[in-house]
Amino acid sequence: MPVADEIDRHSAAPMYDQLRQLIIDGIARDGLQPGDPLPGEHRLCERYGISRTVVRQALAQLEHEGLVERVKGKGTFVSRPRTSESLVHTLVGLFDDVARRGGHVHSDVLRHEREEADDEVAAALDVPAGSPVVVLERLRHVDGEPWSLSTTWMPEAVGAVTLGVDLSEASLYRLLDEHGIHATHGVRSAEATVATHEQALHLGVSAGSALLRLRSISRDADDRPIEYFIAHHRGDRSRFEFQLRQEQSEASLLHIDGAGGASRAGTVAI
Repeated sequence: MPVADEIDRHSAAPMYDQLRQLIIDGIARDGLQPGDPLPGEHRLCERYGISRTVVRQALAQLEHEGLVERVKGKGTFVSRPRTSESLVHTLVGLFDDVARRGGHVHSDVLRHEREEADDEVAAALDVPAGSPVVVLERLRHVDGEPWSLSTTWMPEAVGAVTLGVDLSEASLYRLLDEHGIHATHGVRSAEATVATHEQALHLGVSAGSALLRLRSISRDADDRPIEYFIAHHRGDRSRFEFQLRQEQSEASLLHIDGAGGASRAGTVAI
């Protein structure tokens, strides 16, 4: 990764922060992709005439920001993208969230059929237990990598429009929109969990690995539930950061973008 810039030893900016920015600029300039290797600590020390402590500070900050991944015994690599925080605090779906970032989502449809609602699904969809609902279970891949395992339940009147439709390369929300079914509000939560043996097989991780579990109920303008889903995202592809203020009882959720910037996304009670 050739770098034309140098560390300015007369600058008020700490050397580790200057190096951090030089690495970010080099990734963008050289068009490096997720998984591409970065120069090692020794090479960075020689290139810039700085100590290993400075290099390690810069890499630690980049790793904290989710821009690089350090693998013991192998080196430092450009980080793979992670689950966006917008999946937690908005009604956006994975398909549209990834498409907005220039990625591609493919879904292996594991199940798409009618079934009877159990007590949990019935309560979420405001229907009697045993009522017919449409269930859609998908293994989602982002840019060819297993990403999440999701199960969506819809009232029969909603889900009926999806039956027979190939959803392997399509957005469920867009399909519903085309039939005049629009989600306007809802409740979505995120919690940590671990992978079961079956989930691990689907997601390409070890049983017991960290997962992020999303639960969501979406409603239309008349407050009628249109879907309830539970999605398990790989923990190594999920990262959220909160800005805390002592004088407030809320925390602002920040999205760390690919350039290392932070944008305020919303608030969550703590």
